[in-house]
Amino acid sequence: MLADATRVQLLWALIGGELRVNDLAARVGKPAPSVSQHLAKLRMARLVRTRREGTTIYYSLDNDHIGQLVTDAVFNAEH
Repeated sequence: MLADATRVQLLWALIGGELRVNDLAARVGKPAPSVSQHLAKLRMARLVRTRREGTTIYYSLDNDHIGQLVTDAVFNAEH
């Protein structure tokens, strides 16, 4: 699941709070359709959740524990 670097980047971006697909795509430098596919997989794994506001869907981490795991993983990968 997290072997894909794009998914880790998406989770890392969501640590700061909820974002739309286009915002996430800009942050990770990937096309929005590709990001949507990755988010769908993260959602199926219950790592991210969605919130709808009108026609806009916002993505966020499913819980604070996931944010801590991602932070720890990135920290360990850098050292």
